[in-house]
Amino acid sequence: MSPGHKRQIAEKLVSGGHCTARAACRHFGLHRSTFAYRVKQPDAWLSKLKSAVRRVSNQYPEMGYPKIARLLKREGWSVGGRIVQRLRRELGLAVPAKKPKRRRRGPSTGIPTKAKHRNHVWTWDFVHETTMRGGTLRMLNILDEYTRECLCIHVDRRINARKVRRIISALIERHGTPEHIRSDNGSEFIERGLRRWLAEKTIKTLYIEPGSPWQNGYVESFNARFREECLNREQLWTLTEARVVIEDWRWK
Repeated sequence: MSPGHKRQIAEKLVSGGHCTARAACRHFGLHRSTFAYRVKQPDAWLSKLKSAVRRVSNQYPEMGYPKIARLLKREGWSVGGRIVQRLRRELGLAVPAKKPKRRRRGPSTGIPTKAKHRNHVWTWDFVHETTMRGGTLRMLNILDEYTRECLCIHVDRRINARKVRRIISALIERHGTPEHIRSDNGSEFIERGLRRWLAEKTIKTLYIEPGSPWQNGYVESFNARFREECLNREQLWTLTEARVVIEDWRWK
């Protein structure tokens, strides 16, 4: 039984003339100050503030208490962030914390290794650009980590996992089969069909940790040089022009 419940029963006994307040407190084990406590009536200013907090919070449900407090100050309320935070918690208006985004990861079939000879480790990555007309361009860059040779820069509007498979098949016929392929965890690289096809070709996958581009440093360095020396200097108007200009730069 809570102290408040005990106090309510003791008040009924005392008001009914069954015992004194001292005897009721002694019987229920209540402190005299607890028995004499009277609930304070809610402050009119606080009630109005609660209404204002509820109104502004419902109007801007995506905002947290600091921004809500600033909006209330603009309306003339003399409040700080702490009281707004407390009232929002009491009213059940607190914005729930965002759950961290779960990143997809591809299962590596080989251990991280440094390239020791040609066709030991290939690496690939995407670069995005737009034409002068606003069209999208997507470029798949494939390098041999040992020779640092750029084997391919495939330019297209869209490149999915099926197209990635066709591109790598053509490179295998031309240069031979690599032992490993290193990449990030892009959806095109971790697609189940592509991973199954690479396993059939006995090509081991090396997926870097999410958010760790330095683990794929060769292709990242190439992408930076490619953008600085080619994409930032050329005006690409069409897909065909982009393919010609980029292939010409690759052979320089």
